[in-house]
Amino acid sequence: IGIPRVLNMYEDYPFWFTFFTMLGYEVVLSGDSSTQTYFQGMATVPSDSLCYPAKLVHGHIMDLVQKGVKKIFYPCIPYNIVDEANPADNHYNCPVVASYAENIRGNMDILKEKDISFLQPFLPLNDAKRLIKRLTKELSGENLARSEIEAAVEAAYIELNHYKKDIRQYGEKILERIERDHLPAVLLAGRPYHIDPEINHGIPELIQSYGLPVLSEDMVYHLPVKDDTLSIVNQWSYHARLYHAASFAAEHDNITLIQFSSFGCGLDAITTGEVRAILERHHRLYTLIKLDEVSNLGAARIRIRSLIAALARRQPVPYEMPMVIERPHFTEACRKTHTILAPQMAPVQFELIEATLQKHGYKLVIPDMPENGAIDLGLRYINNDMCYPAIVVIGQLLSVLRSGAADPDHTAIMMFQTCGACRATNYLNLMREALKDAGYPQVPVFACIGRPSETDAFVLTRSCSTDVTKSIVYGDLLVRVKNRVQPYETLPGSAERLLRKWLDRAKDEIRHGNYFQFRQNIRDIVNDFDDFPIHEDVWKPRVGIVGEILVKYHPVANNHLEELLAAEGAEVVMPDLLNFMEYIAYDDIVKHRLLDGSYINKLKAEMSIQVLEFFRRPATQALAKSRRFAPPANIKALADLASQQVSLGNMAGEGWFLTGEMMELVETGVPNVICLQPFGCLPNHITGKGVMHALRNRYPDSNIIALDCDAGASEVNQENRIKLMLSVAREKGPHNAQTAGDAG
Repeated sequence: IGIPRVLNMYEDYPFWFTFFTMLGYEVVLSGDSSTQTYFQGMATVPSDSLCYPAKLVHGHIMDLVQKGVKKIFYPCIPYNIVDEANPADNHYNCPVVASYAENIRGNMDILKEKDISFLQPFLPLNDAKRLIKRLTKELSGENLARSEIEAAVEAAYIELNHYKKDIRQYGEKILERIERDHLPAVLLAGRPYHIDPEINHGIPELIQSYGLPVLSEDMVYHLPVKDDTLSIVNQWSYHARLYHAASFAAEHDNITLIQFSSFGCGLDAITTGEVRAILERHHRLYTLIKLDEVSNLGAARIRIRSLIAALARRQPVPYEMPMVIERPHFTEACRKTHTILAPQMAPVQFELIEATLQKHGYKLVIPDMPENGAIDLGLRYINNDMCYPAIVVIGQLLSVLRSGAADPDHTAIMMFQTCGACRATNYLNLMREALKDAGYPQVPVFACIGRPSETDAFVLTRSCSTDVTKSIVYGDLLVRVKNRVQPYETLPGSAERLLRKWLDRAKDEIRHGNYFQFRQNIRDIVNDFDDFPIHEDVWKPRVGIVGEILVKYHPVANNHLEELLAAEGAEVVMPDLLNFMEYIAYDDIVKHRLLDGSYINKLKAEMSIQVLEFFRRPATQALAKSRRFAPPANIKALADLASQQVSLGNMAGEGWFLTGEMMELVETGVPNVICLQPFGCLPNHITGKGVMHALRNRYPDSNIIALDCDAGASEVNQENRIKLMLSVAREKGPHNAQTAGDAG
C-alpha cells in the first residue's frame, strides 16, 4: 500500500506505517521531494495560489504510480489529536492539510486510467473508538476482522506516542547543552511538513552553519510556559504549538524564534500577527521567513545574518509578565446607550434583519455600501495576507467611525462568528485589534452568534430568531423572483419598484404581523411577480453565482458582479442565503456520521433544519406552483448531490455546500456558473477550484469559471473573463440549459 510523503504525513506517518504493517501490508513511501517531484504533478494542480507543500502532493502521487503501487492510502483528517497538556479552543487541521486528497482524486485522472485504488476516507484520528469503527467500515473490502483493526490501531497510537516522545527527549538534550554552555539558539517554528528539505530549502542547515543549535516547536510543546495569554481564538492544532513556542522563546533570553510560513498560507495571516505580539510584548525579536517554490537562499541568508548581528548587540531584557487589559464588553446597559454597527453583506436580506433587531430593542445600523476608500482603510489595519472579506468588513466599519457618523463612546460592533475551520472565527479579534490601532479601543465588539464568551449581553431570543428567519426567507424570495423577471421587464426600473413595495410590506409584517400574514405575503409576492409584465420571447443566458459567503452576496466585494452581468445581458441566479444557515447545521449530522460528533448534536441539527424549512415552506410551495419560478433546493438534496463528487467531510468554510450549489445550478438548467473566492481562501481550493475539472467532465456542456476577489484583483481582467464566458454561453444558445438540466 502506498503512502505519499506529504503534508500531515510528516507527523502521522508513524501511526499509519505501524497500522498497515500490523495488518500484513508492505508500506511503500513516495520518494524524497525535489523540483522534479513538483514538475511531475504540476499539470494537475487545480489552483495556482495553493501553497507549495500542497502542490508537491501531486508529484508524490505520481511517484507512487510510477513505482507500480496499485493501492494508495491518503486519509483526510479534519481534527488533530487533542493535546491534554495544552488545552486549546479547538484542534482543527488546516483545510488544505485536512482534505487535500479530494483534490488528488478529482484532478489526477491517471488514478482511474491505471485502475489504482485510491483510499481517502475522512477519519477521526482524535477519537480511537470512532476511528476503529470508521476504519472497519472503510476497509470492509480488505477481508480484515474488526479485532485485527482494533489491535493495529492500538499499536499505531503507541508508536505515534513513542515518536513524539523521542522528539521531546532529543529537544531536552539540546536545551541542556544550551543552558550548560550558555549558547544562543534558534527555535524554528513551523508546521510538520516544513521539515521537508525541498520545502525549507536547507534553511535549518544554513542556521546551523552559523554555529546556532536549532530546536523545533514540537520539541518544547510539552514544557510549561508562564504567559499563555492570546488575543485570538486558538483553534488550530499547529497554531497552538506556534503560540506556545513564542511564549517559550520569550522566557529564554538566549533562544530566538524564527517562524516559517509558506506563501499562500492564509491561516498564517492569523499566526504571524499573534506570534509577533507574544514576542514583542516581552521585548523579544521576531523573524518571519516565507517559503515558496523558489530555492534562492540569498534573502534568507541576509535575514539570518542580520538577526545574528542584532542579537549580538542587543542587551538582555528581564522577563516580565504583561498586564492583561480586559476588552470592552457590550453590557445590558449598552442596549439603551449604544448604537450597534453591523457589517453589510446581502443588501436585501440585511435590510430586513436590521428592521427585525430594531423591533427587538437593539439600536442596530447597517451602514451603506462602502466605497473604495473603506477597502484601503481595511488594508491599512489588517494583515495583507488576511482574506478579502475581513478587509472589506473591518474597513467598512472603521470608515463609519472615521467619518464621524458614529460616536465611538456610544457605539458597539456586532459580527457573526462561525466557530468553524475558517479564519472568520477570528474576525472579532481582528476587529478589536484594528479598533485599538485606529484609536477606538473603547468600542465593544461582540458576536450575534458565536462562542458564549463572545456574545456578551446580546441575546437572540426565540421570538427574535423567528423574525430573523422570516427576514431571510423574505429576502431570499424577493431576490429570486426579482432576478428572474428584471432582465426581461417591459418598463425599465419596474422590477426594482415592485421589490421595494414588498420590502416595505415585509418590514411592516415583521414589526406588527404574525405567521399567517407572513404566509399570505409570501404567496402574494410570488403571484405579483408571476403576473409582472415581461418580454416573454427574449432569451438571455442564465448565470449562477456561488462562492465564499460574503463575496457571493456583497456587491462591493465582488466588484458589483450582478450589475455587470445585467449590463452584459445575462440573467443572474442567486442561491438562497438560508441554505448556508442549513449547511452550518447539517455539519453536525456529518460529524456524527464520519467523525466524532455526538448523537445529541445530530438531533439538534436535524431539528434546526426542520424549523428553518418550516418557515421557508410557504415560499417553496408558492414557487413550485408558479409559472416562472423554481423552488430552492433542500439542504438534504444538496448534500446528496454534493456527495456524488466530494465527501461531506469537507466542512471548512463553504465546504461541500459550494460543490453542491454548483451541481444543483447546472442540473436545474443554469449551466453558466461563476465561483467567487477570496484569494487564498483555503477551503475553496478544495471544493471550489478543486472540483472544476471533475465537474466539467461530468457536465460537458457546463460553463464554469472561478474568479478571485481581492483588493489587488484586476477589474478589467475579471470583466474580460466574464465577457468571454457569456460569449461562450451565447454561442451554445438556449438548448444548452436544457442539455445541462438533462445531465442530472
